[in-house]
Amino acid sequence: MTSKGEQTEPTAPKETPTEQGNPDTSKNPPFKTADEKENPILAQVLAAVKRLELDHGRLSLLLDAINGRIENISFNKDIAKMMTEEQSLDREFPPESIPTSGAQEDGRLRSAAEDTTGVPRSPTAVKSPQRGGTSRIILTTYPGQSGIDPIKMDWGNMDPRARGPVVVSRQYDTVRRRNAIGAHGGSYSIYHALAVASNNLDTEHRPDFTNTEPATKIGPFPQWGDKKKIVAMDPWGHLAPWLFDELRTDHQLDIRPTIAITRAHMKLPELADSVRSGRLVPDGKICLNETGELAVTKVAVEPVWYLPGVAERFGIDEGTLRRALFEVTGGSFPELITRGDIKVFLPPIGGLTVYIFGDPAKMSDPNVKLALRVHDECNGSDVFGSDICTCRPYLIFGVEEAVKEAQKGGSGVVIYFRKEGRALGEVTKYLVYNARKRGSDRASEYFKRTENIAGVKDMRFQALMPDILHWLGITKIDRMLSMSNMKHDAIVEQGIPIIERVPIPDNLIPEDSRVEIDAKIHAGYFTSGKVMNLEELSNVQGRQWDDVDH
Repeated sequence: MTSKGEQTEPTAPKETPTEQGNPDTSKNPPFKTADEKENPILAQVLAAVKRLELDHGRLSLLLDAINGRIENISFNKDIAKMMTEEQSLDREFPPESIPTSGAQEDGRLRSAAEDTTGVPRSPTAVKSPQRGGTSRIILTTYPGQSGIDPIKMDWGNMDPRARGPVVVSRQYDTVRRRNAIGAHGGSYSIYHALAVASNNLDTEHRPDFTNTEPATKIGPFPQWGDKKKIVAMDPWGHLAPWLFDELRTDHQLDIRPTIAITRAHMKLPELADSVRSGRLVPDGKICLNETGELAVTKVAVEPVWYLPGVAERFGIDEGTLRRALFEVTGGSFPELITRGDIKVFLPPIGGLTVYIFGDPAKMSDPNVKLALRVHDECNGSDVFGSDICTCRPYLIFGVEEAVKEAQKGGSGVVIYFRKEGRALGEVTKYLVYNARKRGSDRASEYFKRTENIAGVKDMRFQALMPDILHWLGITKIDRMLSMSNMKHDAIVEQGIPIIERVPIPDNLIPEDSRVEIDAKIHAGYFTSGKVMNLEELSNVQGRQWDDVDH
């Protein structure tokens, strides 16, 4: 980059790029400095920086307007002026006119665009590392922007084709037709990005869905057409590639499933003991043999949020929800702010898995009994057998009771949600464990330890949990294999009655987990036994570390 008045040898032809678009641009060409006239590449870099400034300006204005309802945001005169300026820039310097290949030109462009820290200031100066990408980084989009034409989304429409597919991909042929914010894969979308960045995955890769159809038929049920009953998953997500095959093949849109259904066998060591003790009897259909091996239908679900419905479920304004999602994730999803017209969001969080024992068609039959366990992930106990909580024992009990119900001609279902450590995460969970074990670890102080560290005792927010029950067609629960008052209340509030609540048997509760279960019972968990008072809770103490200095 040269100072004004210095003479440099030109590094590119001096003529300006061919004007495209509006023929009137020749009447009022953008003003150029002497440096820009002398060095076209410098002019292109400055134009790219200007585009970035305009993007940031729009975002700032829209953030200021967020106090109103998001869906009512309109482009004021400042926004309109910015869009006019950007269109002028696009006519003078079309994105495709900026060099993105050739070592010498690429090096000069990067050098001119970087500040003293080496961080590119202009996103257009960063060459895309993968095949099929664009040379220009798109920070965000706006309704009414040139080329933006989202596929219609009528959430809650019972006709899937009238409802429309969830389109979230940023592939070349799809990015301007997106009707959803976020990315496929939930929490694994970040690994997808790493695969792209390391050139292990082509951004334009299209999955081959041959023979991937659901292994069994589920639905459709009337609940799929009620936008108030299903707001946290796409009810048509298991059929998307086949329902919208024409859009995929003729229009080259990247449409992917968010639900997969398969069949499998599963083995849990405790179930072999159940068979030996006579609690489970092999029937060759559900419990297959003497080892307790089970036949199961499994459903994996990625979260798809209908933002107005999620906001309503929590009793908050959609604008408040959008702003919190944007700000608390470090501004990861600007379109939550700039695209009030897009109502669907694929959050980067874990999903759920459904385990169905017996005939899946019986889940929705009100004339047969249903046993259900809704379980939130606890890796330490569920997988590795920690005895500080009742999670694995209750999970195994739930599976066993679900199998028994299915063997009696009913239906058994276990739903496993990825909400580690009450959705506070495993790091927070272990910090709480440390505080408990270095302290007195009494049941009377159980929730206080968590609140002191996390600021809240539970973030699982069961309000969204019943959506999967609606999707499965469940209209009543005969035996609820859970003591949680939060799960119970969320299900009942969604119009699904619970006939019987089944607590975990006392003989399955590990000694060190009495602190947890007694504290939860005192706080409102269902029990058929005694509810302790605070004085009694203070006498319930967990196992101490042997090497703690008190």
